Amino acid sequence: MAKKALIAMSGGVDSSVAALLMKRAGWDCIGVTMRLFDREDLSPEASSSPDAPDTGPAADERSCCSLEDTEDARSVARKIGIPYYVFNYKEDFKKKVMDAFIRSYRSGMTPNPCVECNRHLKFDQLYRRAKILGCDVIVTGHYARIRHDERGVHLLKGLDAGKDQSYVLYALTREQLAHTCFPLGDYSKEEIRAIAEEQGFVNARKRDSQDICFIPDGDYPAFIERVTGKKSPPGDFVDREGHILGKHRGYYCYTIGQRRGLGISAPERLFVTDIDPERNRVVLGSNEDLMAKDLIADDFNWIESVEPGEIIKARIRYHQKESDASVTKLEDGRVRVRFLQAQRAITPGQAVVLYRGETVVGGGTITDQKG
Repeated sequence: MAKKALIAMSGGVDSSVAALLMKRAGWDCIGVTMRLFDREDLSPEASSSPDAPDTGPAADERSCCSLEDTEDARSVARKIGIPYYVFNYKEDFKKKVMDAFIRSYRSGMTPNPCVECNRHLKFDQLYRRAKILGCDVIVTGHYARIRHDERGVHLLKGLDAGKDQSYVLYALTREQLAHTCFPLGDYSKEEIRAIAEEQGFVNARKRDSQDICFIPDGDYPAFIERVTGKKSPPGDFVDREGHILGKHRGYYCYTIGQRRGLGISAPERLFVTDIDPERNRVVLGSNEDLMAKDLIADDFNWIESVEPGEIIKARIRYHQKESDASVTKLEDGRVRVRFLQAQRAITPGQAVVLYRGETVVGGGTITDQKG
């Protein structure tokens, strides 16, 4: 009897080809779309809530979770001959991803909601549903790989370096990895599109979704203000000594390392070096002020072990190249990462992910930077 696989199908080309590859490999497949939010729900015309955000016309072009996406997924499932269902996870997505995103921004951090969506929805809630349905694995269209050997299960980068998504998957536990498949990990994006075209998939040349799915226009401050009904009041731009340099329009309109849009005239270029929500201040400084070797991270997930004093690679942004670093586990459970070379704009709220070669060692959320 064939083993069963639950395929997360977003309506995009990647998850569609992932379903096809699993079917070709002899799996008994079930396609599912996770209804995380409705664009219609995010417009005031479709909601009785005065705080419901209006995502604007850009949502029709760049976000996921549309009726068109669902129909595209359904079309592919029908074409390859697998059952297809839509499951509603809107409440969980709002609480664990959207609300967490807002809290993080309002605390002066810059979050990565894709990490939280993977952690709480795709590889937790969907994993639970897969077990209820008697499925052996869940499958997504991520560009990453999983390797099993005598030492257990390992998460690896995707072979296509330009599409590798291992950075946003670091929070998967060993148990989740043991029951997950990433069939696209050995392919390039061009190869995946070619397969989709050969099969006549309706989404073969569909554009990839951009930005954060629930903020397709990329205007994070406006989204937060619409949802919460509260605006961040203007405050002071200050230098590192606390001297007032000008007025900002709301502290969560800025992120560490930002230079453009400050509206400050100065003899040298200024960058955002710190955000202080409690005093409603945004600290500006030089590019040199952004450089730091140390960071502290919490909520750390270890997939592999590290040896004391071992030098590994660490990445502090999605598509940034890794840099050599040492790692120290602190007594309170947090982790200190010390880079051999100073890094620019270490940003609280972002993830630091550790690598040993092509293998993901683990990762956590940056909470502090130390010069």
